[in-house]
Amino acid sequence: MPYLTVMTTRQPVAHIVTLGCARNDTDSEQLAGQLLADGIGLTDDASQADIIVVNTCGFIDAAKKDSIDTILALDDVRRARPGVKLVAAGCMAQRYGDELAASLPELDAIVGFDGYPMIGDNLRAVLGGRHPSTPPPSAPWTPPRQRLDDGPYAPLKIASGCDRRCAFCAIPSFRGSYHSRPQDDIVAEAGWLVGQGVREIMLVSENTSSYGKDLDDRRQALPRLLRRLSEVDGLEWVRLSYLQPAEMTPGLLDVMTQTERILPYFDLSFQHASRLLLRRMRRFGDTESFLSLIGQIRHRCPSAGIRTNVIMGFPGETDEDVTTLHDFLQQAGFDAIGVFSYSDEEGTEAYHLDGHLPDDVIAERTRATSELVTWLMESRAADRIGEPVTVLVEDVGGVFTGRSAHQGPEVDGTTRLDWPDDVPPPKAGDLVDARITATDGVDLIAQTRSYNSSSFSGCNR
Repeated sequence: MPYLTVMTTRQPVAHIVTLGCARNDTDSEQLAGQLLADGIGLTDDASQADIIVVNTCGFIDAAKKDSIDTILALDDVRRARPGVKLVAAGCMAQRYGDELAASLPELDAIVGFDGYPMIGDNLRAVLGGRHPSTPPPSAPWTPPRQRLDDGPYAPLKIASGCDRRCAFCAIPSFRGSYHSRPQDDIVAEAGWLVGQGVREIMLVSENTSSYGKDLDDRRQALPRLLRRLSEVDGLEWVRLSYLQPAEMTPGLLDVMTQTERILPYFDLSFQHASRLLLRRMRRFGDTESFLSLIGQIRHRCPSAGIRTNVIMGFPGETDEDVTTLHDFLQQAGFDAIGVFSYSDEEGTEAYHLDGHLPDDVIAERTRATSELVTWLMESRAADRIGEPVTVLVEDVGGVFTGRSAHQGPEVDGTTRLDWPDDVPPPKAGDLVDARITATDGVDLIAQTRSYNSSSFSGCNR
């Protein structure tokens, strides 16, 4: 089991359910650390908890539905054990607190971000039949962190909030303005994670490439942070996520492709390739500039991993725009592509734009793009046959699987290792040298070569 904390005296015990992105994962581990500091235990078994906390996601319609479905499912646990309380936290709780309270009587309480510093007192209040309280805004919340997973990978939040105003996104309205964490805090947390068995960290925020924009050394803050993290003893891989194409400077590209332990992994938020549609999204770029950026990355590191997300059906999108996007995707050579259907988000500029498309048109464009993307990703995986890779082993339950350096956690596929009978089996967290021999869809199959005792940037292999 990933975690189970037993208190020496009978104290309330909480179970945390995390939905959504890696940023929510870090929030849950901070909540867990705060609860332990406040004398509340943790269990990975909802049926043994006195109170269940659902860390919700409220980004798009599908995520909201998943949050609501999870709350309704957990209500069955609550009903089976009278006295158990069910609490919603996270983005959806922050954004739709009053609406959730009115529409979901299954919830005993809703706790927004401002209630996190007092989460222990708040959960005790709920258990006692009282309402949680919200303190006035104060300094950024920096609680102790408690891991809720025992794998060799962990996300590490380097900033919170967002100053961008993309027309389709409501995150700034409930996450607030961009706030970079101090570098010393980030480096210290990375060292703590290594002590917990972590070999790879992924730096997360709403816009990771914006790190330092609110600091004195704004232009050099992220490269300097990466260099410092590369020197943390025992930390083998540092991966970045949520990068804005417009913020990818030559200096940052150099650090990401030439610094030991910093993976050449580019999670670039392109969203589309039509210049006019991107302007309506309040974003910048086009096919030519995006392919130029990808070319710069490939020039520095041919084996780099590059992924993106695209939105289909944004208001005003034309058939010509879709063709432009499809042409771009076929030229770009992405390892992974996420395809999302546009959905209206209250409080965003896009909500009020003209040119909204019928649901069936959006669905058809999403379907056609998803089919194209599946073929492109499988083709890209096949192109890697013969490449040498280093694999971070994650699963040793009979079949040895992990991820190569160009594969991000949970979303970019896996690498299965053909393991020789005469070589001792690996442990989770081991780094193994291998060569890709075949593919299974977007997943890779690799022949083991040897254990790898040192880190690498990925561009010299």
